[in-house]
Amino acid sequence: MLSRSDLSSSFSKRVDLSSFLTLSVIGKGSYAEVLLVRNKEDNKLYAMKCIKKKTIALEKQETHIMTERNVLIAMKGQPFFVKVHATFQTEKCLYFVLDYCPGGELYRLLRRYRHFSERETQFYAAQLVLAIEMMHNKNILYRDLKPENVLIDSDGYIKITDFGLSKQNVEKNEAKSICGTPEYIAPEIIRKKAYGKPVDWWTLGAFIYEMLVGTPPFYVSNRHDLFQHIKHDDPKYPFYFSSNLKSLLEGLLEKNPDKRLGSRLGADELKKHPWFANIDWMAMYLKKVEAPFVPYCKNNNGLNNFDPEFTNMRFDQIEADETSDMHFTGFTWNSNENLKTIETTGDEEPNDS
Repeated sequence: MLSRSDLSSSFSKRVDLSSFLTLSVIGKGSYAEVLLVRNKEDNKLYAMKCIKKKTIALEKQETHIMTERNVLIAMKGQPFFVKVHATFQTEKCLYFVLDYCPGGELYRLLRRYRHFSERETQFYAAQLVLAIEMMHNKNILYRDLKPENVLIDSDGYIKITDFGLSKQNVEKNEAKSICGTPEYIAPEIIRKKAYGKPVDWWTLGAFIYEMLVGTPPFYVSNRHDLFQHIKHDDPKYPFYFSSNLKSLLEGLLEKNPDKRLGSRLGADELKKHPWFANIDWMAMYLKKVEAPFVPYCKNNNGLNNFDPEFTNMRFDQIEADETSDMHFTGFTWNSNENLKTIETTGDEEPNDS
């Protein structure tokens, strides 16, 4: 059975690939694989994100990788974010050693129940409000909030992950890239206008809607039609939505970013909205609110909460590739070192997937 002590640590020395015993694959994306590993020094469980340098070069992801590394370090120690414990590299791969969240993705939990009640949705939405507030206070745009990027920890609380599409040092409407997941992209991004922090409040509105209905508010399979709906149409609100809930979503899914809820006073506007009237924000921050779903971890460290498509994969091919001559200066970092970041220049290349 997974214990709470398994979920956090600070390494006393720098780690490398030999420091860990691999237990299972728990996730796989277009250019990364995530493993459940046990550290041989402290015997605790971690998630290790592995990215082949060859793939990074082919997909031109160098800037995104360093952004993810920098944002993880910037948000280290804040609740509701996956904690980074170390980053290191071999000749072939880059590795992030992260919190292991045994509840898996919020996406999988949502698919299991199809949709959440308003009370259950409030629990997750309130944490997302606090998380976005923390990022915005550091002038970081997230830009990729979606159920697949939100994990469930052992207590049933959320931890946000995947910061490759984030952008640092944004104070005003100065971001320009078309990036994010199509179903959640704000209209100003689609219109190719310079944008700022209100894009994250739009994405939160789409996320809240999906938790309550089961699909994002403008979802259609055709991308062109999807973008037209996002730019021009209003969401269809089910009859069972409370008036306060509808008011909140109308404010978050406002097409004009200057009028969008959160655009003037940030998270304070959401915290004062009637739909959140019963939320004790300090209790939520301190994780003193009872979670609606606490993950059941059986005797397999919570692997039952991950897709068998991943957990049944072989995991011995990570380093089985030709050697890359790429070296990421400043990437390697350990949690007992000073918090330092490597500057990235400019905005990312356009990416709409």
